Amino acid sequence: MPIKVSVVIPVYNPGNYIEDCIASLLRQSLPDDEYEAIFVDDGSTDETPERLDRLAAEYPHMHVIHQEGSGWSGKPRNVGIAAAKGEFIQFVDNDDWLGDEALERMYNYGVENGADVIVGKMAGKGRPVPLELFRKNRPHANVENAPLIDSLTPHKMFRKAFLDKYDLRYKEGRRRLEDHVFVTEAYLRAENVSVLSDYLCYYHVKREDASNAGFQRFDPVGYFKNLREALDVVEKLTEPGPLRDRLFRRWLRNEMVERMRGQRLLKLPEDYRQELFDEIHKVVVERFGPGVAAGLQPTQQIVAGLIAANRLADVEEFAQWESGIKPSGTLESLGWEDGKLSIGFTAEYKSAGEPITFRADGDKDLLVPPLPQTSLDAIALLGADTSAPLGKSKVDLVVRERATAAEFFQPVEFTREKVAVEGRDGYFRQVLHATSRIDPLSAANGAGLDAGIWDVLIRIHSCGWTKETRLGSVRSEAAGRGRRAAVVGSPAHLVLPYWTDPHGNLSLDVDRKTNRISYEFAGHTAADVTVTTGPDRLTVALPFHVQGESEAAVKLTKAATSRSVEFPATLAARATGGAELSAGLTLGELVDGQWRLELILPSAGAPKPVALPLVLDVSASGGVEVKPLAAAAADLVAKAPGRPKPASRPAKRTFLRRAAGRLRRALKK
Repeated sequence: MPIKVSVVIPVYNPGNYIEDCIASLLRQSLPDDEYEAIFVDDGSTDETPERLDRLAAEYPHMHVIHQEGSGWSGKPRNVGIAAAKGEFIQFVDNDDWLGDEALERMYNYGVENGADVIVGKMAGKGRPVPLELFRKNRPHANVENAPLIDSLTPHKMFRKAFLDKYDLRYKEGRRRLEDHVFVTEAYLRAENVSVLSDYLCYYHVKREDASNAGFQRFDPVGYFKNLREALDVVEKLTEPGPLRDRLFRRWLRNEMVERMRGQRLLKLPEDYRQELFDEIHKVVVERFGPGVAAGLQPTQQIVAGLIAANRLADVEEFAQWESGIKPSGTLESLGWEDGKLSIGFTAEYKSAGEPITFRADGDKDLLVPPLPQTSLDAIALLGADTSAPLGKSKVDLVVRERATAAEFFQPVEFTREKVAVEGRDGYFRQVLHATSRIDPLSAANGAGLDAGIWDVLIRIHSCGWTKETRLGSVRSEAAGRGRRAAVVGSPAHLVLPYWTDPHGNLSLDVDRKTNRISYEFAGHTAADVTVTTGPDRLTVALPFHVQGESEAAVKLTKAATSRSVEFPATLAARATGGAELSAGLTLGELVDGQWRLELILPSAGAPKPVALPLVLDVSASGGVEVKPLAAAAADLVAKAPGRPKPASRPAKRTFLRRAAGRLRRALKK
């Protein structure tokens, strides 16, 4: 078979971090004879070379090339390109890993759409990744119709013939931003770029020792010299005008302005802060016309204006103010509607714990940054806009899987409200009122949520701030009352919204990745369970949301012998609200004994019984009584032969607690 994809991995002293990368390559759904992995060892001094040699000896589609250290990733990637036999080349860093179906899905998507470049959805493990780019699939993307320029890391798939046609190769040597130069030229020369967003393809990982090359402190002079090379590519392949300004804006925003904001600036040593500022100032003055900064958000325009005016002290003062700005959200309502979890919330920005305020000036809304008038005048001379575009404020709700960091936007409807500040004429705050509905069967860009723990976050976009926070720790009583589990879909999935410990944020447990469902039954009493005879039947009221009917089961375990029996059951909605689990019993099998009651609920994966704090006490004549576990334990103790009567009431209570513990342990065996 011809090789469809060559995976090129530059390697330098990754230690054990390379194991996840290797494992993900060996798990690929693409057949082994349709892809290859080329590890280019760039002079590693740890045990990695021997590890790769063993890998290559065991797997014919795994290859390793050893070379002297070059100092950076450019040369190893170029060596990998030269050795690649695949139709496409996927670049992977040795700290990162791929989704199990990444190569197959990206290859098929690229062929289907005639793409020269395929960008697969990324998740950041401790490091940022583009978000807007992956809101949806984009089969025919370019730098004009999609925010491609937000993703300039090399972790993409490229058609090899396309790279050879334009002699696209990485700049070599110890340098920064070689990937920016390479990827920018690829975007601008490609006939088509396809963005695959409905499958998590690439896991971008920050090492715990923070030794990834991108996290090391850099020399500002060399860094911005390399950055100018990326700007040169844009100038070479575009005409002056709005498109060039928009592309340049990416570097002004990400590599310059954002380095001069909030704690990112303030945590730098003062001497290094000055050196960094000086180099940024040079690039801004030399390379960017007024149209570049004009497209930034207002707060970013303020910083860009202060940089151009060479006012570091004011940049620092503005950073002090911005560092205290935090997003906040209140969970107002929560509940299931037709298999979807409806979440109502309000959101706004706060500073030092108080809502951010704005000032009305005629028809304009203004930011009120704590800067001296001389700084504001300098910003105005440069044409920076300090108005607050509150009509563009918006909020997103995102679910993020805790183990993988995969995240997906959910549909949100929202309104904006201006709330007057008491005692301050003309001043107001902005509150966003929002509702989102999470459909567990389609919440992952049309696919269902995988089994896991999904944290719920909100992300507020306003005035150049984009910040996120967990939702749920501040909530109304109505939201607390609306929290309940749900059984959705066919085959059925169990979805449990719950409050995290210790902060009380909202998370979703999909298909029982935790034992949280047990807590839902802690308050169950004998009144929640009925047993009827003729025909023998057991029903259990559950605080669940259910659509239609689902298969379930009841498990009964006899305390005295630990013998267990299971009965099939159905789970269905009740007209009065909640759900009811109903099972037919063969009481003849249960005569004369106490039986611990457990439920086996609908859920993907292996069934796991959930114990209720109740016991079925079946008499010799076939009568049935539902008792709390503690009461059943007391009965068991009372019937025990030769047990001396406790001497006092406190001793009796202690004795009963111990007996109950023994009964619980016996029933769990």
